[in-house]
Amino acid sequence: MQATLLTNLMLPLALGVIMLGLGLGLTVEDFRRVARYPRAVLVGLALQTLLLPWVAFALALAFRLPPELAVGLMLVAASPGGATANIYSHLARGDVALNITLTAINSVLCLLTLPVILDLALEYFLGAGQFVPPPTRKIIEVAVIILLPVLLGMTLRGLAPALAARAEKPLRLLAVLVLALLVAIAVAQSWQVLASYFAAVGLACLLFNLASMGAGYAAPLALRLPRRQAIAIAMEIGIHNGTLAIFIALNVLENATIAAPAAVYSLLMFLTAAAFAWWLVRSDAQKREGAVA
Repeated sequence: MQATLLTNLMLPLALGVIMLGLGLGLTVEDFRRVARYPRAVLVGLALQTLLLPWVAFALALAFRLPPELAVGLMLVAASPGGATANIYSHLARGDVALNITLTAINSVLCLLTLPVILDLALEYFLGAGQFVPPPTRKIIEVAVIILLPVLLGMTLRGLAPALAARAEKPLRLLAVLVLALLVAIAVAQSWQVLASYFAAVGLACLLFNLASMGAGYAAPLALRLPRRQAIAIAMEIGIHNGTLAIFIALNVLENATIAAPAAVYSLLMFLTAAAFAWWLVRSDAQKREGAVA
């Protein structure tokens, strides 16, 4: 019961507060800038919907994953980013407005792409197509947790800019604490799954995560997009909505084994994204020190 209260009420509430904090640092102009330069949005969407499913498919074949685990990895690839992608981007000094834009568009787009990708994966790996309905309810939950607090934060910034400036550092610290809590909960709730399936699918999940984050960072830079946008895209396509994937596996497909890759990936992505964010912030600090010297 305590775990249910924590994950179903307290944790979404904490994420909502963090998204409120992100909104305090955003203005309408940030989103107008994204709209004026749509290349970043198109690159992020193309990587998410066109590249990642093929990467997951190739890894499933290369590692000869059992059919249900292969479907689970494809389900992770088809799932959009979530609130934690925005938080990591914020901590790594990425373009959070771009993150929120991508999350919103990806969440709506996955109503079409996720069932298609998952149906194809079921047909290929299990030999039996199964109709997967669009995860509309979960998408609405994502919208409530992400968009409404951000809009409230932006409104508060417009009304009280001094208060918004004072709240930035405490809320950044809260973001770090909530992310640590997320990792602890992911381990505690999925410990049996992690112990049972990590050897079978752990390396494939890790490589998929690193490939997603690496492509999300390298491709925008190669296309001469700003570094802040590259950070945002890397976090957006490297950090998937594992909760959505697990929900579909357990509640729609009614298959706990298909949920295993999402559980393993959810733990790994927290750790790799934290290391990536630390490296980005550290490299920025070193560049500033070099410029001063």
